[in-house]
Amino acid sequence: MAAAPPEGAPSGGRLLTGAFVALVLAELAYFIGIGALIPLVPLYAADRLDAGPLAVGLTVAAFSITALVLRPAAGRVVDRWGPRRPFVAGALLLAAVLLAHTLVGSLAGLLALRVLTGVAEAVVFVAGMAALLDITPSTRRGEALSYSSLSLFVGVAVGPAIGEGLLGLGGYRAAWLGVAGIGLLAAVIGSALPSRPADAAPAGSTALFPRSVRLPGLAFAGGVAGSAGFLAFAALRARDVGLDGAAWPLAVYGGVVVVGRLLLARLTDRWAATRLSAAALGLTGAGLLLLGAARGAPAFGVGTVVLALGAVLLTPAFFRMLTERMPADRPGAVGATFGVLVDLGLGAGPVVLGLLAQGLGLRGAFAVLGAGALLGVLLLTGGGRGTIAAR
Repeated sequence: MAAAPPEGAPSGGRLLTGAFVALVLAELAYFIGIGALIPLVPLYAADRLDAGPLAVGLTVAAFSITALVLRPAAGRVVDRWGPRRPFVAGALLLAAVLLAHTLVGSLAGLLALRVLTGVAEAVVFVAGMAALLDITPSTRRGEALSYSSLSLFVGVAVGPAIGEGLLGLGGYRAAWLGVAGIGLLAAVIGSALPSRPADAAPAGSTALFPRSVRLPGLAFAGGVAGSAGFLAFAALRARDVGLDGAAWPLAVYGGVVVVGRLLLARLTDRWAATRLSAAALGLTGAGLLLLGAARGAPAFGVGTVVLALGAVLLTPAFFRMLTERMPADRPGAVGATFGVLVDLGLGAGPVVLGLLAQGLGLRGAFAVLGAGALLGVLLLTGGGRGTIAAR
């Protein structure tokens, strides 16, 4: 296991290297490509293949479900071969799948291509996390993830506009070819990542959720679920407090996360990972409670900012915790565990909040999610004090 840096200790080691820049740019290209598919796939399924709402939903979801199921296998591949080759292979697979979109003429064919896109996502995400561990100093991993995670935010923010722009310029064929080119660019940049020596490949396998990360993992997934629930139901809750929609609260949320990841990146390595995770969950819970209790736009805005601050700190803090509690020679396993927990949180949040809202209304649902996040603080700092809080 990697040793945790002393709380308050300054970060050390060089972070801004050619390999780190290559990783960030390769991930940026990849996530722009994935972001471009967000509007393109449902539009194509509905407009060209006459798919109904349920079929469109299943086609879109096939990507995420496949990625979730295959992340553990991707972790084993990455630990065997190192992150560079799987990253490049996954990006090339994305490009090939997008080229195949120009030939698909049935809903079944599109569904199969979405499954293959999920395969690419499983591999690229895990390989990116493993590469981050390989090329960054152990004392600056929270900072490194804070910066690199912006590739996903920017990609998802910019990608849909690029996809729709390509669609407007030349129709679906131009859109598929353009996004395929972005995937190819990700593969080319990813080829600049350093390769791991052949004798560095570990033997055997590592449990996806070793005992030391189960409670923290549950707490982390709960925190992610809170943010995901907010994003899914922000527009409806915004109407309750007198807003026309959620445009500005969502813009505030995204802006706080991006700026916070930049300005607070170094903080994520100066505090013990468990305490930083607890603080992040506390902010998440408080933000959700404020959003549930809000009766007007100002209070809703305050709750949004508090929740976003929790999101700023939670992911880097938990990523550090994973690296401290899982074997140092298994970066693929770390990436797989991290990815599965993120997927579970993102998938569970909207579903859980929706179910709660059926009986409690949105105000009560947000309050329950907030209480759940605060319960995560107890999981980290209370019940497992001998093995958890001490780290």
